[in-house]
Amino acid sequence: MAAMRLAIDRDLESAVPEDSPITKKPAGARADARVPLSRWEAAAAGALFLVFAVGIFCIYLTMPQADYNKILRLPRNLADLRVLKDNLAVYASDYQAKFILGYCSIYIFMQTFMIPGTIFMSLLAGALFGVIKGVALVVFTATSGASSCYFLSKLIGRPLVSWLWPEKLRFFQSEIARRKEKLLNYMLFLRITPSLPNTFINVASPIVDIPFHIFFVATLIGLIPASYITVRAGLALGDLKSVRDLYDFKTLVVLFLIGFVSILPTILKRKRTYE
Repeated sequence: MAAMRLAIDRDLESAVPEDSPITKKPAGARADARVPLSRWEAAAAGALFLVFAVGIFCIYLTMPQADYNKILRLPRNLADLRVLKDNLAVYASDYQAKFILGYCSIYIFMQTFMIPGTIFMSLLAGALFGVIKGVALVVFTATSGASSCYFLSKLIGRPLVSWLWPEKLRFFQSEIARRKEKLLNYMLFLRITPSLPNTFINVASPIVDIPFHIFFVATLIGLIPASYITVRAGLALGDLKSVRDLYDFKTLVVLFLIGFVSILPTILKRKRTYE
């Protein structure tokens, strides 16, 4: 259980901008180490970032007039999120379609470029739209953002992942190699449970040759339980003291039970093979 908690803490730390994998120095790295991207890779990443940013700016220009100083602030903590929710409640209700478009574009942008804070966006969806619409919105945007991150990593991710998470990448690669026949079940288990941080899975999957269709299906289905927990917590935002409260012992047990069901066919097949 300590290992589960460590994995969750690492995932939840991504909600704090200072702990971004882009700014946080990996363990064992030299003090003068630099991100190991070639000029071409850095230029490609910068160009894609610019395209996303311009797209979001164009969406912003089409949004109805409002006091943007209050509503265009990404929350850094729960206190910021409560203030943002109060400022957005009426606006999101009056201009729901355009607000959802803006919400989705920002969420996908953050997910694509590993920008911390998507957990606050998920809580916000629950606070503004309720459980059913909130879960649908979060699963759609998280899957789209993860897919976008997958293709970005396919383009330039290998040196970055090898630099940031060398040991974790070797472990992931060996686990994938052992589970080629039931890869979808294993990916579902990883998405449902907090065994590995979602950011790492998004970036490392194309590096270890996980086919996109398996990655997509596992992400779409596997994120539903965790999204439900987060969105539902957004309904009681005022009672939430810390994002770590989202995953108490009971919640962990439920997630791992669901994850166990996803890999049960693999376990039964191995048992029949040995018999």
